[in-house]
Amino acid sequence: MSPGIDALLEQARAGLHRLTPQQTVEAVRGGALLVDTRTDLQRREQGDLPGAVVIDRTVLEWRLDPASAWRIPEATGYDREIILACRQGYSSSLAAASLQTLGLRRATDMIGGVDAWLAAGLPTTDRPADIRP
Repeated sequence: MSPGIDALLEQARAGLHRLTPQQTVEAVRGGALLVDTRTDLQRREQGDLPGAVVIDRTVLEWRLDPASAWRIPEATGYDREIILACRQGYSSSLAAASLQTLGLRRATDMIGGVDAWLAAGLPTTDRPADIRP
């Protein structure tokens, strides 16, 4: 019998030091990489996050693994702080746990996702999104 998604989510979050939206802003100012995994539709509805790179969830591990031939230039080492953001903070927790399994020990996510970002009154940007295919 499957333990279910709630147990999987709880297990994933047990290994994360999750950040509030305000803590995320401070971490990015300090050099953390903010990665937005929301869909195009979600980003159109909610807006884009300032300073974030957009990486589709289906290729996330390949783009962020420093040893991958398909990594982005910002994937500079396994100790890089990476903060994932999704719409509500669920899929980002699972993705951050996957990145930690890959060796990116400082991968985490933002509590409440972009919904919490907006509720906190934090800004979105009109600049074109930094989309990494």
